[in-house]
Order: sequence, then C-alpha cells, then structure tokens
Amino acid sequence: MRLPRPVLTAAATATAAAALLLAPEGAVADPTPRPPVREGSALPDAAALAPLSASDRALKAPDAGPEGGTRGYPREQVLSPDPENPADKSIKLGLTPYHGIAPRLNALQRLGDRVSVEVVGRSAGGHRLYLVTVTAPESAAGARAQERMRDLIENEPAAAAGDPGVRRSYKTPVFFNNNIHGNEWEGTDASLGLIEELATARDRATSDLLARSRVYFNITANPDGRIAGTRANAGGFDLNRDFVTASQPEVRAMRRIAIDKQPALMVDLHGYVNGTLIEPATPPHGENYEYDLFLKNTYANALGMEAAVDGLGLTPAKDGVEPAQIPFRDQAEGWDDWPPIFTPQYMPFHGTVAAHTVEFPMQVNNSAYETLPVAELRRRSAINVAVAGAAMRASLDYARSHRTSLIADQTEVFRRSVTGAAQVEVSPETVPGVPGIGPEDVYTTDFPRGYVIPAGRAQRSEQAAARLVGHLLANDVRVRRATEDFRTGGRAYEKGSYVVDLHQPKRGMANVLLADGRDISGDVSVMYDISGWSLGRLWGATVDPVRTGRLSVPDRAVRAAAPVGRVAARGALRLRLDDPRAVAALNSLLRDGVRVTLAADGSALVPASARARAVDLARTYDVAFDATRATGGTPLRRVRVAAAATPGELLALREMNFEVVPVSTAVLNAGFDWSRADVLFASAGLDRTGLGAAAGASLDAFLARGGLVGRGAAGAALNAASGLLPVRAVEGNGDANGVVRVVNSPGGVAAGAPDHSFVYAPLWFADLGPGVRAEQSYASGNPLVSGHWRALEDGGGGPGQAAGRAAVVSGPRVVLFGTEPLFRDHPKGEFPQVARALLTVT
Repeated sequence: MRLPRPVLTAAATATAAAALLLAPEGAVADPTPRPPVREGSALPDAAALAPLSASDRALKAPDAGPEGGTRGYPREQVLSPDPENPADKSIKLGLTPYHGIAPRLNALQRLGDRVSVEVVGRSAGGHRLYLVTVTAPESAAGARAQERMRDLIENEPAAAAGDPGVRRSYKTPVFFNNNIHGNEWEGTDASLGLIEELATARDRATSDLLARSRVYFNITANPDGRIAGTRANAGGFDLNRDFVTASQPEVRAMRRIAIDKQPALMVDLHGYVNGTLIEPATPPHGENYEYDLFLKNTYANALGMEAAVDGLGLTPAKDGVEPAQIPFRDQAEGWDDWPPIFTPQYMPFHGTVAAHTVEFPMQVNNSAYETLPVAELRRRSAINVAVAGAAMRASLDYARSHRTSLIADQTEVFRRSVTGAAQVEVSPETVPGVPGIGPEDVYTTDFPRGYVIPAGRAQRSEQAAARLVGHLLANDVRVRRATEDFRTGGRAYEKGSYVVDLHQPKRGMANVLLADGRDISGDVSVMYDISGWSLGRLWGATVDPVRTGRLSVPDRAVRAAAPVGRVAARGALRLRLDDPRAVAALNSLLRDGVRVTLAADGSALVPASARARAVDLARTYDVAFDATRATGGTPLRRVRVAAAATPGELLALREMNFEVVPVSTAVLNAGFDWSRADVLFASAGLDRTGLGAAAGASLDAFLARGGLVGRGAAGAALNAASGLLPVRAVEGNGDANGVVRVVNSPGGVAAGAPDHSFVYAPLWFADLGPGVRAEQSYASGNPLVSGHWRALEDGGGGPGQAAGRAAVVSGPRVVLFGTEPLFRDHPKGEFPQVARALLTVT
C-alpha cells in the first residue's frame, strides 16, 4: 500500500467492535482514506531492530535472476520444505504461511505441464524468492526462439515491427508482483489460486492465452515481511522505495525479472484502499518514459479491472466495500507516478506499457490486525483475495485480447529510444478514449544526446565513477569506454572515459538515473514520496551531459567498470575519501591499528609501512592509494557507533565498515552500556524526553565525553535537549525533498564533498553561537535543483528561506546535519561527510 491509513483511536476501535456484533453479516466499512501523505523517515524504535546479518546479506547477495532461454518449459523442480512456523502472521488471516508456499508450488507443478517454478534469489532474511511461469509447453528450441524475438524487439525494434514471426509467435510476457509490502498479504494467495486455474483449465480461452503468453508470478516479493507481518523486509527496508538504489536482494531479483522477461503488462498487488484503487495515477507523470503508450494501455486495462472488481457484487452496505477508483480519472493529485522508486514506475523503463499498482479494499494490517476479531479479519482477507483475483483475470483478458497492440507498443518504446525519436505528448488526440487529459498531464523531457563519465583529471572520483558505471550496467543501460582521447559537446576527454549514448533501448532508464531531474514545486501542490534523484549529482562522480554535436567516439562496449584499485610503489599513501568503499578501506586500516591521519582536504594519509595491507584493501574495495608527500593531519582512530537511525542509515554506516550498535529510546531505557560506543549517531527513534532518569543520566554522561552526530529534527532536538551546540534549528516544509545545491566550507566535514546534496524534510541552522562552524550551506537563490519544495502557507519553510543558511554545522564534540546524506542508502557521494564527522567528532 502507498496510502497511509488513519490510526483508529480506542473509542473508534470500540465502536467498530460493537458494530461487528450488531451489523448484518458483520460488515464494517474501513475508515475513509485521508489524502495521500508522504511516508515518514522511520517508525519509532524500528531502526534498532534491524539485524546486522540482514544488512550483510543485502550488501553481499548476488544479483539473482531467472534462468535464461536455453531450457524449455516446463522447468519443474521439487522444492524442499521450510520448517513450519506457527508464528507466521499469515495464519491468523486464513492465508498461506510462507512455509506453506513450497508444498503448494510442488503440488501445482504436478497438475500438468504448464507450471514451472524457479528460485530467483533469497530475501535479506534468507528466504527463497519464487518465480512461477505459466505457459503452454515449449521445447528448448522454442524457448530460444522466444529469446531471439525478445532480443529483436529490444535491440532491433524496426525489424521486429515488420517481422511476421513476432506477430504470429511471440508470447506476450505478463508479470504479477505480490506482497512487496509484507503486511499486504493477499496477492500471494490470489496468485496461487489463479495458477491452479490456469494449470487445470481446458477451455479454449485459457489454451489460447497460454499458447500466446507467458504469465509470470513473483509469489511473494517480501517473505520476511509476510512472516513477520511488517511492511519492510528483514533489513527494515520498504522494497517499494528501493528500485533506483537496489540496495536490497529482493529488489535486485525483481530487477533481473524486469530485464530478462521484459513484461509488456504488469500488476503490483497491494492493500489497503477502500474502494479498490487501480492505477494509472495522477500528475505528475514520469517524464522519461513514453507516457502516451503507457497511459493508453494502463487506462484501458484499469477499466477492465474496475469492471471485474465491481462485478464481484460487493457493496458498501453488505460487505463494507466501496466501488473501485482510478486516480487518473477520479482524483486531482497526490497519487503520482513520478519517481522510478515504485515497481510500476520502474518497469516502463524496461518496456512495460501497462503497469499498475492495485490496492485491495479491506484493511487487515496494523491496528486492524491487532484489534479485529479473527472471523472479521478472515472475511476481509477473503474479499481481498477475490478482488486481487478479479484484477489479475481482467489483466489476462486484456493481454489476450490486445496481444498484438501490446507488443507493437512495447516495440515502439524501443524504436523511439534507439532512434532518438521525440516523445509524444499526451492529448485527447494522441491518446483517444482516455477522459480528462489536459496540460497538467503533459510531462516530457529533452533527452541529451548522451553522457560522458570522464576519466583522468576531469573526474572527481574514480571510485564513484566505477560504482556508477556498474550500477548503470546492472540496470541494463549500455555503456562504452573510449579507446582514445576524443572531443564531444565542445569538450576534450581522456582515453578511458565512459560514454552513455542515449540512442539505445533503455534511454529512459539511463536518463532517469543520470539527469539532474526537474523542479516540480510549481506543478502540483503535494507529492506522494520523493520527487528528485540524480546519480550524477548524488553518487559523487563527474557526469557531463552532451547536448550538441555528434556522439562519435572511438570506443568499445563494456560489461563491467575497469578496476581502479592500485597502490603507489613507494612512499606514503593518500586515500581519497570520496566513496563509501574508500571509507570502508580506511576503517579496515584503523581496525588493524594502522596510524592514519586526516588531511585538510578530507583525504586519509597512510604510512608507507602499511603498503602490504593497502594492497589487500585496494583489491577488496577497488580503491586507489596514491603517492603523497603530505604529512601531519588529524590522527584518526577506530570508532564504535551507537546509532539511533533509519534502516537505510544503518545499512550505509555498515557499508562503510563502521562498527554499529543500534539503539533507541526503548533500548536506552532498558539499560545500555555506553562503554560499547565512542560516538552517537542520532536521527530517528531516540527522544530525549522519553528517557527515564537513569537512562537520561547515562546519556548525559556519555555526551560529556563522547561525540554526537545528529541528523534532521531528531538530531537537532537531542542536541537542544542536551544543551550541547548553541544553534537554533529551523525546520523547513516537512513535505519537501529533492536534490539541492550546496556550498562547502574548506577543510572539515565537507572537505571534498560534492556541491549537491539531498534533503527530505530539510533543516537549516541559525543563530550560530561561539565555536560553531558552518561546514556546509545551502546555495544562494533557489537551492533546489530537482524535487518538490514549496514554502508553507505563512511564507516560511521554503527554499528561499534556506538559501545561504547553514545546512551542516559543527562544534566541540557535535556535528549536526540538516540534509539527508545517508537517505535510504542512496546518495553515495554524501556518505563520506558522515564518516568524517564520526571519525573526528570525538
């Protein structure tokens, strides 16, 4: 679910319980949904529950994916059973517990020759991820033919458009994604039921569908959350916010499905909005994909799903179920499809031309799970299973009846991309049959000719550039590397520079990752979630758009970034701390007792005596130790971090090889041994006013000798309550987020940092007292580059009020951030600022 629900008060809960006893058939309507509200940074104390093992798995898990087209279908296997878990939260709802899925899939495969099961990865908690394919049997040669046609559609779309074999024989890929939010369960059960129907039905419509389609089911995208009854996975991550970053193994598995299966139609099944919410969404619409083709198919399929859901005969009076709603048609704004962090907004960059979030109507999670009788919860879950099934069956009907146009439109997406064709603006003429299209729905972008990620002196960070290239390749973006020096766009570049030509099938994917983005503050009044992102600005690498001239470069395709790890042959060494991997290498040196100092430019100075260890670390982390004659600097030591933080921040800290102990208000009140920590990182889940006397005294004693690195309102509040740094924190608009321009002060925490940062509920600092230093400030004018940041109704809290103000401040044993340098493990180029703060604050 994307839409938060109101929290039931005790009185409301009692009223609802009474209604259950009095109303005919026990029907109770869910509370009316509020307008969309953006997700908060973290639930209280949630960060302290994220296990280190889950973080390790997320960082180390391979980019798992389904098998290629070398084998035919069915691809049957016998799945070993999972241990029975009576605590699985699905059981109370009468749904399939995770341990019941493998036996069910084994049984489904035995029903005939239409069902195949593959394990496409493991979750952060170690559970298997199952991809089920339902299709008519294929020989190995037939599967290879399907693969060739899929490649033809993507890579030679003009040829595919005229190929009679594609029109006649290519199977439409349809993808159903279930349970990405762990406590939105019912899509899994509806899919298992639909798979059984498709496996056993002998009617002509089903036979025709499976002869001309492959239907893929991600049975549960979040088994950790399904078992625990949590929205997030075992690492504490909302997987439906992670597609740009792909920090989690579950998301990397879904990314491979998107790339390898290339769905033309997909549905992501969620809960709970009453009545059933069926995308397409409201403005703003993603400007980097072919929205005219997307809207045409997504709206038409939404109408079919609406008819199927309403055709179940569920009513407000009898069942508590309101009629279905389509946000594009029924709402003005607030449920947008702008950011590519959601599954249906990521899939179009891989050719999906009909992509939906569908929200079941009847709430069974959160407060409802705890307060409603089991019979009522099971009644509601049964309704949701029926709704999910109706939506999926309607989508299969659409795929069968629109097979030719779906594939033609997917082919057209790739044709526009490889030829550099202009996007088509949506209008009543270009998308006939969709009501209400107006200027507010027109979002297109001016694609550059391409991008260059420079090599040599023009590159700010070799490590960041290599990381960025690897991420582009993982997202199926084609990258080439110059074999000679060259000029393009009026600039000279060195041999070894990377080139991303946007005349390629995934141009939208490339541009959405690398472009600055757009300031949409004036376009809509409210956004659902983040509105700005830019790997070019936030990951620490230099990325140059090429807008003029030909992109004719002597180059070759690459499958991986060239290694950058090296160690100078003699003398002292310099390690530039411009990437999380460099910080991880530094922390390894400090853990080994190597005497390292921090130079004024923010780099680490390593003695020549540690060369052998540096060689190992250069290989492990792919970082460069260059020769230096610099001496002096601030001595560094290994620090242990107590972190009251969001799951994304915990993962980022561990990615940099910090020793981290999660804490929270509850953890401190239970008694925490502060001798385990040298510095406190505080951003979420720790409220000074909620501490008991003993816990408060222990914290104060620690802060008198240790250090505090605070982020956001929670960090600033802790600083104020503890009377540490004399500054006044000013909170901006809490709904604001995006990429901002910043000015870094020389030396200190922001030394060598990028000139852009990320904000989410931004903060700035005023009335800086004695001994307080502004480490980083928001740029003058309007600092927002891309995203959504408006002033409040009283005129305050906007980017104009933040301009020129301190964004990061420091003083004795304290550093405070008003930005979000570790947000959801994403802005990699900002991580070293936090690392320098942690290493020097004590």
